[in-house]
Amino acid sequence: MRSPAEILYNFHWIVPGEAARSAQAYLGFLGPFLAAHGIRSVINLRGANEGFRWWRSEKRVTAAHGIAHFDTMLNSRRLPTGQMLLDLLAAFDAAPKPLLLKCSGGQDRSSFAGALYILHCKGWGAFAEAENQFARWPYLHRPKVQQRWLKPFLTFARDDAKGMPIAQWIARSYTDKRLKTWLEANGLADSFRGLYLPGTAPGA
Repeated sequence: MRSPAEILYNFHWIVPGEAARSAQAYLGFLGPFLAAHGIRSVINLRGANEGFRWWRSEKRVTAAHGIAHFDTMLNSRRLPTGQMLLDLLAAFDAAPKPLLLKCSGGQDRSSFAGALYILHCKGWGAFAEAENQFARWPYLHRPKVQQRWLKPFLTFARDDAKGMPIAQWIARSYTDKRLKTWLEANGLADSFRGLYLPGTAPGA
């Protein structure tokens, strides 16, 4: 049975004992929440946001508990650059396990990152498992119009990679412009706001 904190923060294991996903934990609950699950590293999907209290608190709490902290950037409405995706995969590799992927609500960016984690670690044979990270239940993934590119990204990646490991494919072939062209060609021109622009607000 899930604890009240797990329900409140939309916490789920991606790979039990190895990688988990959640929403942002606020109000002083972050330290106990991480300790209760034995988390050794946090991968923040909202970017380094020195001007926000939640980020400063998160950095302070993880440091106090000896938990590694990685800042990566995803925007649920804008298509990621190749470097953004490579930075995320590099964090997967570097982060002590068990790791926690977290965004704001644990629904959209966490679904995307969780799917990439599975494909990065298990390969294309785990495609259905990766797609399941976007399930409405229990992950509460209910994308708004300009977030509907997130799940189709997996199909684009699989078909374009042709068996190449996802990290190698991103490094060699992926560009946000190629993804944009594919989405437009597949009737998903309204599924994103645009390409990611440096300085864009995390939730935009």
